[in-house]
Amino acid sequence: MIQKTDDIRILVDADACPVKEEVYKVAFRTETPVVIVANQRIRVPDHELISRIVVGDAMDAADDWIAENADATAVVITADILLADRALKTSATVIAPNGKPFTGDSIGASIATRAIMADLRAGATGDNLGGPAPFRKEDRSRFLSALDEALVKLRREM
Repeated sequence: MIQKTDDIRILVDADACPVKEEVYKVAFRTETPVVIVANQRIRVPDHELISRIVVGDAMDAADDWIAENADATAVVITADILLADRALKTSATVIAPNGKPFTGDSIGASIATRAIMADLRAGATGDNLGGPAPFRKEDRSRFLSALDEALVKLRREM
């Protein structure tokens, strides 16, 4: 387990994260440590800024590790709305892989939408309700900008 520090770091909910390469790119440029957290061993660059935590396959183990290690000096990358809520409660900065920031003002609506969609899927009888929008090039670009902005803001505040 890493120690909480005053140093800015990026915590990645990595099992299904489509922007790991973008995280590495920003991390190398800004010299920001990254912790890749996953339920299984994920290949990561062999670099002193990148570390990997394999938490095992218990339900929500990666989310639990990230929530326990997030604080005001962390940027959490996740598409998981419930993890985003937990990380926001630790004062972490939270960004979705599509570049959308999660905030205290927006998380309630995101949780409500998630619950509504879960109810609709549970009651669906063969109708395709669809899933998330396909991940696009514009999402990657928006993510890179959002991560850069978050790191600059945190560095100014420290």
